[in-house]
Amino acid sequence: MLLTVRDETATGSVTHELTLDVLSETITVRELIRSRVYQEVADYNLKRSQQDANFNGLVTPEDAEKTLNGTRTLRARVIDWKAQFEKACEAFSHNGFFILIDDRQAETLDETVTIRHDTKVSFVKLVPLVGG
Repeated sequence: MLLTVRDETATGSVTHELTLDVLSETITVRELIRSRVYQEVADYNLKRSQQDANFNGLVTPEDAEKTLNGTRTLRARVIDWKAQFEKACEAFSHNGFFILIDDRQAETLDETVTIRHDTKVSFVKLVPLVGG
């Protein structure tokens, strides 16, 4: 099942959009974050050597600089999705961002959610997330 997730500002402006292939219609918030982080890191790692390889992800890599279209690592390196995932889970647990699923806020990483064809998922960052 395909699921579109969006990054939004606190005022509701969409800043980034990503489509995930979700294997089950019932997943935990942790699995949702894992799927998202894995996909965005895999996409970046495939194109990292290209001149226009910007990273648009939930957690900004430590050695990255902000650009108009995302962030650019200071050297074309492979990003470790597991380190990014750990930073994302830590940030979620410490209110660095929250997740809205069909306009309801996810409360915990172990909360189970049901994904339907029309499910809307928004990641709202409250502070810039850096790590991995």
